[in-house]
Amino acid sequence: GKEVPLYIGDFVLASYGTGAVMAVPSHDQRDFDYAIVHNIPMIQVIDGADVSEKAFEKQGYLGKGCKLMNSEEFTGLTVEEAKTAITDKLVGMGIARRKVNYHFREWIFARQRYWGEPVPIVYEEDGKIHVLADEELPLILPELEDYKGKNGQAPLENAVEWKQYDKDGIKGKRETSTMPGSAGSSWYYLRYIDPDNDKEFANQELLKHWMPVDLYIGGPEHAVGHLMYSRIWNHYLYNKGLSPVKEPFKKLVHQGMILGANGIKMGKRFPEFVVNPSDIVRDYGADTLRLYEMFMGPLEASKPWSDQGVEGAKRFITRVWKFFTEPEHISDAKKDELTRVYHQTVKKVTTDFEVLGFNTAISQLMIFVNQVYRTESCPKEYAEGFIKMFSCICPHIGEELWSIFGHEDTIAYEPWPTWDEAAVKEDTIEIGVQVNGKVKGTVTLAVDEDQESALAKAKEIPSVARAIAEKRLVKEIYIKGKIINLVVK
Repeated sequence: GKEVPLYIGDFVLASYGTGAVMAVPSHDQRDFDYAIVHNIPMIQVIDGADVSEKAFEKQGYLGKGCKLMNSEEFTGLTVEEAKTAITDKLVGMGIARRKVNYHFREWIFARQRYWGEPVPIVYEEDGKIHVLADEELPLILPELEDYKGKNGQAPLENAVEWKQYDKDGIKGKRETSTMPGSAGSSWYYLRYIDPDNDKEFANQELLKHWMPVDLYIGGPEHAVGHLMYSRIWNHYLYNKGLSPVKEPFKKLVHQGMILGANGIKMGKRFPEFVVNPSDIVRDYGADTLRLYEMFMGPLEASKPWSDQGVEGAKRFITRVWKFFTEPEHISDAKKDELTRVYHQTVKKVTTDFEVLGFNTAISQLMIFVNQVYRTESCPKEYAEGFIKMFSCICPHIGEELWSIFGHEDTIAYEPWPTWDEAAVKEDTIEIGVQVNGKVKGTVTLAVDEDQESALAKAKEIPSVARAIAEKRLVKEIYIKGKIINLVVK
């Protein structure tokens, strides 16, 4: 019965419903921040946390036992119970009705092209639709001399004999449209597990062993289209007992798009910016292409193409080849100056690979190569460990180097290098020194430097000494490994 003020908010999505939405500042952080600025009263309606400092947005609270508060007759109900009870009351009052809004659009399943699964449907002469029996499947595409459709018709219209159906007293014409590419790709991950099985959909024991898919990588168009279709198909197959899991994928990662040098999607609009991968492989090699694309930036980001970047990738591969193919560069003894950077490289590349951080892993490999050039030699153990990591990005060069090092078997099945955590740690660290919040210099300290010693060294820096000269030192702040800040007046 209370009046509710209306506010214009620039963070409301106009496409969401009518464009007018309810605000719940106690339970949505954006609404909370907005309410603080505009001094809007906030009423907490879900119990479970203090909302004086921030909104209570406990994820997954639906059905988890959190109950309503300050909600009159609905106080004490769980959120899920309250949703039903409140809706019932509104319907009973005649001021609301239940409605389900679907954001899905119908999927146009037919394609007027030759390539695709033929639809196992026959249109009988009397207008009835006949579905082929299981014994008549799979329905195989006929071979055609002309694979192009004519006058807007499907190419299978050219298969005059194939499209005529006459069996067991049923006469008619086959459907000549084929299924879209998304049909087969909506369940291919199941069939890949057992592709040669001609007795069943796929062996259930194999499906139970391999499903669900651990990691799915695809472009952004997969999120709404293919990913949604494959989930719907898998749910259906799960209900039929053909898929052992309800959800087919554990994790999805969207890979970014490689744009033209003009920063726009490659295509017919700007043909001069289209890059043919075959040309790059021909001129620079497949490993250069791989290295460059992985080094361009984060996997999920869209990145513009750069010919100079390709040249840089080629130069790095050349540096690796020149160093590790010269016997005088490889030694049996360990070099102390390489120990730390080697173990740091193994750790970073390993952890970066686990989160698909290929660009930063490559950056660390470059740091290692720069260091071995400075020392002019590398222990064989470190060299082979580097080649194992490098071969994941540049498999052709990696295999060649592995062979040059005297190995007859492929590098692919070699154990992954390991790192020593003690060797990774730095003995010293460089941190910034501030005076009244402004950086005046840096100081190199031992990792475990005590406060008294750290502050003394910081004050000896000429630029810092000048900034605090003839001033009263009010406060000294030393956050180990982070910053030194001197407050003066």
